[in-house]
Amino acid sequence: MLVSRFGRSVVAFGLGLFVAHASAAPMSIAEALADPARPAEQRAADPVRKPAEILALTSVKAGDRVADVGPGGGYYTRLISRLVGESGKVYAFNPDWVIKMFPKAGDLAATLVKAGYANVEARSQPMAEIAFDAPLDVVFISQLYHDEHWQKVDIAKMNAAIFSALKPGGVFMVIDHIAPAGTTDAQIDKLHRIDPEVVKREVKAAGFTLETDSNLLVNPADPLSANVFDASIKGHTSQFVLKFRKP
Repeated sequence: MLVSRFGRSVVAFGLGLFVAHASAAPMSIAEALADPARPAEQRAADPVRKPAEILALTSVKAGDRVADVGPGGGYYTRLISRLVGESGKVYAFNPDWVIKMFPKAGDLAATLVKAGYANVEARSQPMAEIAFDAPLDVVFISQLYHDEHWQKVDIAKMNAAIFSALKPGGVFMVIDHIAPAGTTDAQIDKLHRIDPEVVKREVKAAGFTLETDSNLLVNPADPLSANVFDASIKGHTSQFVLKFRKP
């Protein structure tokens, strides 16, 4: 029994060393995806979400400072944390309206730090006032840009603030559910989708250049007319992937 307990202690200690090492040393995208600390349900989503290709587009690298805006369950927060390593920083950023609606959303960073993602830090501010204590390399927003419309955030002010928060040459990645052309803000609220041309126009107005317009997450089977939470399409919506750069 003593040997058995000692053996389990050694295994636990070894796993602890692995977690500490993993959070300190930057990983490649493949290594980050294979990280055993990732929850099983997030791994299961990889074939649809295509994180390897998405992360390659972001150009996130060791030492980068990245804001993951609207991190949800931390799907991309975990991966980016491994890519930037100990010398980098990942801000799990929630707009203040998210915290008001979902108070537990603010607990993500503390949970991830305990799990070995030591370079993750929580941030929450009004979305139109997003700012950081030092310039960022990447601002990453997945499936939350459309919400800023129905939340009546000042979009021009928000994009200008993101522009200011980035270093020259910094990347602004926007991923969201595709809506048909002409979709109004009232329809955005009902469908949780947005016309990608609207996003392009709004972000470029802040001074960004559009570098990549990818169809990586386009699903031709999505009629674009159903609410993204509808059982008929949930988890399989057609999405746009836009990479903007600050000159």
